[in-house]
Amino acid sequence: MALIEIENISKSFGALNVLKDISLSVEQGEVVCIIGPSGAGKSTFLRSLNHLETISDGRIYIDGKLLDDRKDGVNRSPLTKKEESDILLEMEIVFQRFNLFPHMTTLENVMLAPVHVRKQPKEAARAAAVDLIEKVGLSDKLDVFPSKLSGGQQQRVAIARALAMNPKIMLFDEPTSALDPELVGEVLAVIKKLASEGMTMLVVTHEIGFARDVADKVVFMYDGIILEEGAPAELFAKPKHERTKAFLQAVL
Repeated sequence: MALIEIENISKSFGALNVLKDISLSVEQGEVVCIIGPSGAGKSTFLRSLNHLETISDGRIYIDGKLLDDRKDGVNRSPLTKKEESDILLEMEIVFQRFNLFPHMTTLENVMLAPVHVRKQPKEAARAAAVDLIEKVGLSDKLDVFPSKLSGGQQQRVAIARALAMNPKIMLFDEPTSALDPELVGEVLAVIKKLASEGMTMLVVTHEIGFARDVADKVVFMYDGIILEEGAPAELFAKPKHERTKAFLQAVL
């Protein structure tokens, strides 16, 4: 089984059907970029994987374990709460907004979850955090507070913070959409590096050039469904669906 296996998931907010019978497989080490117009359900889909949203129906398997088996909102998964929590800790999400703790330095922000959630000793967490901060190119900002960092730097700290939990899967929800254009490249460079190192990633993005360069698979969502998916060279050069063609003509 794939590292992520999604079977026929749906999500409703009252009478509004946001996700409609979506299925998708993601292999270990695969980078999947999710594109589509605003309101297509992309962010809701991503947030459903780690229970920031609760699906109404369908199944979600993570690393072969049945995380969700829902019918009319009721989860029939056999997992205990502890088992469910352990699976969710294997996924980390990076949002549009950085959500750093303003009263903590870069180092303190990155160390926090490993110490308090993973129960790592502080010295081990500190050493790992220093390495990750260097990895995202901010080793000179260890003791700097978020207010003194640019938006791109704050987002790189947010990525380091997520990586500090040693996840199997990274989820990115439009990680560059809140940034000034000149800062986008520095964040995408970090994500590209993770891709080259074999991190499994799902990335909701409007950066079509990034998706073309980095993705193993591109998913086009429209009106709550996956309308089309395929390799970047195939989907961007020869989209099968008229709605995909119209979207790409508008954004390219």
